[in-house]
Amino acid sequence: MILPAGASNVRAVGGGDINEAFHVVLADGSEAFVKTRAGAAPAEYAAEAAGLRWLAEPGQLRTPRVLEVDDGYLALEWIERGRLDERGCEQLGRGLALTHAAGAERFGAPPGLPSGADGAGFGSLRLPNEPTEDWPSFYAERRLAPLARIARERGALPGDAIQALGRVCERMGELAGPPEPPARLHGDLWSGNVMADARGQPVLVDPSAYGGHREVDLAMLRLFGAPSGRVFSAYDDVAPLAAGWRERVELYQLLTLLVHALLFGSSYVAAVARVAHRYAG
Repeated sequence: MILPAGASNVRAVGGGDINEAFHVVLADGSEAFVKTRAGAAPAEYAAEAAGLRWLAEPGQLRTPRVLEVDDGYLALEWIERGRLDERGCEQLGRGLALTHAAGAERFGAPPGLPSGADGAGFGSLRLPNEPTEDWPSFYAERRLAPLARIARERGALPGDAIQALGRVCERMGELAGPPEPPARLHGDLWSGNVMADARGQPVLVDPSAYGGHREVDLAMLRLFGAPSGRVFSAYDDVAPLAAGWRERVELYQLLTLLVHALLFGSSYVAAVARVAHRYAG
């Protein structure tokens, strides 16, 4: 493991499926959460740090303040955990709607990344993040098609599911919903990446941020169990979704299901195949 110079009182804590995580005291006496991993891609942590800052920029939802960033680790302010109550869930929904509405310059990697960070790719599978002119092209060409290719190379999905994914990509223009401007996405918004601080206010962690369709964040939050239904009702009060969104929930969950099938194995394969065939036409 690699830790900041002068770190002391090192204590292992929970921090995710891929990284090691620690509570440390930095050389200046401040407490920090440090995530580290041998073999992390160059600029991977810089990209995450940039994503945290980008999500916090609109001032609607809190993210941990970045203290230090290095190719070998990311040090963030230590946040004492609390419980996300109903008021906090409503704050999450409203804040997410306004963060999405703050927008992005393009469909793809957020602007202002440190040199080299834009090449780090999206998520642990390092998916391409180069911009496209429209959302259907981005979702098909930068997300689903690369994942289908990886699945084919690894033999992770049956052939008929791979073919169905190809048809979904071909049909994306008619499936993706009405055109919307790029939203400022968290990109990995499951309930485990929403924590509460000591006051019960939501804090977003572990983003894979990019400019995309806002329904992607909401679909993922629904997939693994949102903290409360009030998240979605509060979101809707601020920024109602376009007509037909219910029919698109699984389309946008397909991204997460594919990633999980590749990272965590066969328990997600049936779900990927079912959803792919549903939208293949």
